[in-house]
Amino acid sequence: MEHQSKPRFRSHIAVFLAPAVIVYSAVMIYPLFNTLRLSFFSEIEQERVWVGLQNFQTLFGDAIWSEQFWNALGNNFWFFIIHMLVQNPIGIALAAILSSPRLRFSAFYRSAIFIPTILSFVIVGFAWKLILSPIWGIAPGMLDAIGLKFLYQPWLGKEEYALTTLSLVSVWQYVGIPMMLIYAALLSIPDEILEAGECDGITGMSAFWKIKLPLILPSIGIISILTFVANFNAFDLIYAAQGALAGPDFSTDILGTFMYRTFFGFQLQLGDPHMGSTIASAMFGIILVGVCIYLFGIQRRLRNYQF
Repeated sequence: MEHQSKPRFRSHIAVFLAPAVIVYSAVMIYPLFNTLRLSFFSEIEQERVWVGLQNFQTLFGDAIWSEQFWNALGNNFWFFIIHMLVQNPIGIALAAILSSPRLRFSAFYRSAIFIPTILSFVIVGFAWKLILSPIWGIAPGMLDAIGLKFLYQPWLGKEEYALTTLSLVSVWQYVGIPMMLIYAALLSIPDEILEAGECDGITGMSAFWKIKLPLILPSIGIISILTFVANFNAFDLIYAAQGALAGPDFSTDILGTFMYRTFFGFQLQLGDPHMGSTIASAMFGIILVGVCIYLFGIQRRLRNYQF
């Protein structure tokens, strides 16, 4: 009886993977674990001392810290909800329209919608601040030209409007990403399935709702979790438009800006890398829980639904 030879270790695989693994470990894995490590220490009399979970108790239990944390977390959830309810449905609708073979200049429309995603967040933030400015912005004049100037408000200057306004600006910038992902998913649907639906009289919008949408549900799920991760890591647009203080009166403060002020310090506030790492660890925990819920709950149901 012949013995099966053990599979050879293919060293070239390790050689090719090594550069990517080294770079990823240096810029992602090591900073992550170092951040988690710093959250268990505190600086007492200019010495780093192990304090265990005391920093987390301070973050969640101390009145000053907890108020800022829960405010930032609530704003982050609102930021995420607007993207889920506005950005992703618009992206799906645009993809459905642009995937129509009868639409002319679809390539031009795709490019025009996707271009804002490659713009610098600094350019986008300052450009929209200028557009919406009540002093030199063009928004009041544009609304006045169509007889709707009474609707204008200094949206970035009012606490009740600022976060929603910046969320919609972010939607405008990044709606091209879900559009392109869903567009690719729609193009991957076999023509035989659509032709079979046409034989049964399922055409037009009915074909989208009954055939295409169920087949692209896994792609929609992936877009949803990517939106969740991106929004809970958000920082750039808020910082560019409203600064590190996330005004007015912290109404646009999210976990990213809260962590930045705490870690690096801002104006009269001294930087505290240990409390900043604690906030970053809390952000990591929130994102990890959300991703696990998707992977072990939603994705499994989508897979069962699809097959």
